[in-house]
Amino acid sequence: MKKRTLAGLGMMALALAACGGRQPLKPLEGQSLPAVPVGAATAPSSTDLLTTSVQARPERNVELLTQSRERGDDKFDLPPEARPQ
Repeated sequence: MKKRTLAGLGMMALALAACGGRQPLKPLEGQSLPAVPVGAATAPSSTDLLTTSVQARPERNVELLTQSRERGDDKFDLPPEARPQ
């Protein structure tokens, strides 16, 4: 009984894995792609719309301490005042 259940689960997993489409994206019937942005010569393709911009996903800067320097005096770094009780 367990083997049959595991086999069924395996077949369901294979069927779900095969559901992904490999065709280019197209709008549904009766609908169109988004309007052409102002200043653009052509409408963006589906790959253009799915690609994130540099502003949305900036590159990581790993050199954080290359320009470190001694911190100067801060005239606003004052100790907390004692409260009267």
